[in-house]
Amino acid sequence: MVNSKKKVATKKTSPSLAIAKKKSRGNKDVVSVEAPIISSYNDRIRPLLDTVDRLRNLNVMREGIHLPTIVVVGDQSSGKSSVLESLAGISLPRGQGICTRVPLVMRLQRSSSPEPEIWLEYSDKVVPTDEEHIAEAIRAATDVIAGSGKGVSDAPLTLHVKKAGVPDLTMVDLPGITRVPVNGQPENIYEQISGMIMEYIEPQESIILNVLSATVDFTTCESIRMSRKVDKTGQRTLAVVTKAHMAPEGLLQKVTADDVSIVLGYVCVRNRIGEETYEEARMQEELLFRTHPVLRLIDEDIVGIPVLAQKLMLIQSSMIARCLPKIVSKINQKLDTAVLELNKLPMVMASTGEALMALMDIIGSAKESLLRILVQGDFSEYPDDQNMHCTARLADMLSQFSDSLQAKPKEVTEFLMDEIKILDECKCVGLPNFIPRSAFLAILSQHVDGIQDKPVEFINKIWDYIEDVLSSVIAKRSDNFPQIQSSIKRAGRNLICKIKEQSVNRVMEIVEMEKLTDYTCNPEYMTSWTQKTSAQESFIDAVVKNENIPDYFSVTGFGNVKISHLRKYHAHLLIPAFDMKMRITSYWKIVLRRIVDNLALYLQLSVKSLVNTRFQKEIVAEMVDPRDGGGVEKMLEESPLVASKREKLQNSIKLLKESKDAVAAIVDQNC
Repeated sequence: MVNSKKKVATKKTSPSLAIAKKKSRGNKDVVSVEAPIISSYNDRIRPLLDTVDRLRNLNVMREGIHLPTIVVVGDQSSGKSSVLESLAGISLPRGQGICTRVPLVMRLQRSSSPEPEIWLEYSDKVVPTDEEHIAEAIRAATDVIAGSGKGVSDAPLTLHVKKAGVPDLTMVDLPGITRVPVNGQPENIYEQISGMIMEYIEPQESIILNVLSATVDFTTCESIRMSRKVDKTGQRTLAVVTKAHMAPEGLLQKVTADDVSIVLGYVCVRNRIGEETYEEARMQEELLFRTHPVLRLIDEDIVGIPVLAQKLMLIQSSMIARCLPKIVSKINQKLDTAVLELNKLPMVMASTGEALMALMDIIGSAKESLLRILVQGDFSEYPDDQNMHCTARLADMLSQFSDSLQAKPKEVTEFLMDEIKILDECKCVGLPNFIPRSAFLAILSQHVDGIQDKPVEFINKIWDYIEDVLSSVIAKRSDNFPQIQSSIKRAGRNLICKIKEQSVNRVMEIVEMEKLTDYTCNPEYMTSWTQKTSAQESFIDAVVKNENIPDYFSVTGFGNVKISHLRKYHAHLLIPAFDMKMRITSYWKIVLRRIVDNLALYLQLSVKSLVNTRFQKEIVAEMVDPRDGGGVEKMLEESPLVASKREKLQNSIKLLKESKDAVAAIVDQNC
């Protein structure tokens, strides 16, 4: 056995800590009865803690701003509550199973008054108590928060202790970790407790005070496993080893080897046993680590409740000083965001005139958006939503329609048979070799009937798309007025429905016109017909005169066509049939292109008319019509959603402004 103490820490003992130790050295020395700890922050540190406590009182955490917090965790029966009792000099609930069932926020503050002040806060209640009844008061408050059974709750209970000699600390004591539920506990008790612990220790501002029993292997502790999940290097974890007197052998090796990476170090303590007073417990602790043959080898800088208190105060003050600038920055950032969001909300309107002006603003801004995306091709408002790049999507749909309309149809009858049948039905008494105009119009009408549904389908598709676009724009622009949003959308749908009906009628007229007459001034018709009819003579010869040639003949624009079925017809019928086939083929290309062009031009005209004229005029008229529910009057009634959002933002701004004021003075002092 080593005869001299082996130092395991190189940090010098602080003056205040040395004083505390000196008072307890020797069997005859007297320990102060003021409280277990006689140390406090200096004038610079105390304001820092007061500022953080002020922010905690304001509940700035609900705004997503984390505060430096000492979080106490440990496996069940690790001695966690006893450590906190020793630090505070008060009695906490004890017993079998889980003693702590809710997060217990302990705010310790040294007081110069000989009379301690102790009170609880929970659920907007303040409950004064005293040292004698504190455990009973905590149990009663816990039953109110978590129920009278053995379940847990994440709603916090705050314990204020202003007392002479206690360390200036704020800590959160969490339920001890248990894996096996006992009678009366929910089956998922482990999941509930572990989830609560992870929520508190995950923020980087949290200091993890991990309470470990000397009687167990540290590497197997569940609390160690949890803390290492969020603090892998152990930079913000401090370990307290309890029950040193029960397992002294090997304890020195445990705290010096540091197999679980505790960067902030270890502190070994002896908690109060039985009916000992706190003063007696501290005397016995000092005696244990000074005289025990094994425990006396542990460096005095890492043993005892006074050392633990000093370490916690120094670590907490350092963390507060480091985090305060970030906290100030977050407060300012969230305050600016909340003010901006509040300013975006619509003003509360008191008259129909104000409501009408707000409605005009909504429709005016929607009109501007529609002008940009439907007419000008400006997509800056919706850079990532390709569906709202309207001019591009309309061009795509028009191109698809054109390709579909002009696609070569599959021949369902044999070559020239439609033309022969039409000519045969349109024959009359007159000179031969003249194509009756009625025959050409009849074959043209057949072609038009074959495609007349496609333009109607196209125009319906176009206006369905525009209706979706219109609805999206209206929803965005009227987002702050949900009480009238459905009315404006309905007005928009009604408008599109009218335009769609008018467009369908117009398209049907365009298609119907092509059946009435055969006309074009496009010279391409004559060019194409001349090229195609140049092979007429050779085609007729192949059918009529050369019976021994193959059954197929190559015709320009048609490829190899079957001709064997035509040999039973006389040339006087084949010649006009071939001529009409070439004429209708040449003319039909022009007809199809003309339909596409007409629809494209009409579409452009209709969209511009919608945006520039009809949208604002017709929607305003419908919204102010009392027969449609009086949309303007509805704007005077602020929706519950907006009212709730406004109240929430106003509360956030009030809280953040108070928080900003709370940190302003201390920031100025430290600048």
